[in-house]
This record gives sequence, C-alpha cells and structure tokens, in this order.
Amino acid sequence: MSSLAARRRHPAAIVLVLLLGLVVTGGLYAALAPKDAKAATATADDVKAGKDLFLANCASCHGTNASGTNAGPSLVGVGAAAVDFQVGTGRMPLTQPGVQAQRNKVVMNDTQTKQLSAYVASLGPGPSVPAEKYTEGGGDIAKGGELFRVNCAMCHNAVGSGGALTRGKFAPSLRDVEGKHIYEAMVTGPQSMPVFNDNNLSPEDKNDIISFLHNIDNEANAGGHNLGSLGPVSEGMFAWTIGIGLLIGAAVWLGRKAA
Repeated sequence: MSSLAARRRHPAAIVLVLLLGLVVTGGLYAALAPKDAKAATATADDVKAGKDLFLANCASCHGTNASGTNAGPSLVGVGAAAVDFQVGTGRMPLTQPGVQAQRNKVVMNDTQTKQLSAYVASLGPGPSVPAEKYTEGGGDIAKGGELFRVNCAMCHNAVGSGGALTRGKFAPSLRDVEGKHIYEAMVTGPQSMPVFNDNNLSPEDKNDIISFLHNIDNEANAGGHNLGSLGPVSEGMFAWTIGIGLLIGAAVWLGRKAA
C-alpha cells in the first residue's frame, strides 16, 4: 500500500495523468467533432489539383507558398470558406487591381473551386464551407430581420441593397445572393466587413439572417416601384428631377394659357 502511495506522489505522476487526459480529450474531439460534409470529402488528390490551380491562377499575387506578397495577402489560415466565397462569386481570380474586388463572372467550375478550397484549407485551420442546413433558409424571418438591422443594415442598407463606404469602397448588394455565400462572408469578413464567428452569431442566427434576405427577394413591394430600395437618395432624386420638373412644366403651361 505504501509502495502505491509513493508512486502516486512521484513527480512524474501528474505529468503522465495530464498527458493521458490530453490524449483522451483529443481522441474524443477528433471522433465526435462535427465535420462539414464538403470538407470531409476533400482528398489528397483534391489538394494536389488545388495546388496546381493555385500556382497557375493565384501565385502571382499571393506567392508560390500562399504566404502573400505586396500584391496580395497571405492565404494561410483563411480556410476553405474564404476561397469558396471569393472564387464562387467571381471576385477571384482578380481581373484588375482596385480598391475592392467586385462580383464578376465566375471563372472556375464547382470542382475546381472545391479543389482550390481544399488546398488553401490544408495550409492552416480556418472556416470551412458551411453545411447546407445553415444556408438554405427556412429559419425565423422575424428574428433574422432583427439581427440584420442590428449587425448589417448600417452598411448594407435596411433591405440589403448595399451602400457606399469610405475611400471608394462599398457594401455590396445582398439581393439574390446565394445563402452559402452570405454565410461565408459572415464567417470570413471579406474586404471591410467584420467577422461574425459563432460567438457573435450562431449558425442558426446566420440562417435566420439568410432567411430574412431571401424573404425580401421573394416579397412583392406593396408601395409600388422601389427605386432600387436605396432610401432617401433615390427618392429625393426622383422628387427633384421628375416631381419638380412636372411642376415647372405645369406652371409654364398655365402661364402661356393665361397670356
């Protein structure tokens, strides 16, 4: 009994217990942690093909090791979601330099985008492509509208029509944007956009916001023409150019009749 107690008091015992705890915890996490369906299907061949695509299309700006250059930032640790968003919306490969990458014609197909995402994801941990259940809508529209107004409307407009920012940048329109890309933008924070991780907005919250935006896309405008839903700017321009113009025309017509 005294021999067992002595071993328990040995200085190495606590180290062995900690190591055993770390091994058990790591093994359980690897076995039970949720995995994104698309990320789980990425293979070594996908990574290899993605590297070839990267060297041919991206390395000139981001460096041959994706560690960044003066022309482009490092991609180590940005995750698959960042690549899927940038490439899937045609923002990358960048067609020409500018203050902000704009949505453009998509250059790579779904397979190439997946391969490129797999390669960048292999460089370091980062946000993965979201599961479809969090991007297809069907959430709480009322809650999503509240979350959108609190977190997004100050840049993207109350109905997601976009808006101007400083130094030539802008918050793009979110109308008719695929739910997956809205989710990926929230978790990666492209351009001037802040990152909304799961501590800020849960996956369910993000799906509620996507549901709110998709509801706006499908909702008829009861007030007539929405003038781009840009608020007082477009409405004021319409009032001055059309409304005041009609009033001046009417005044001229009445003056001529009186003469």
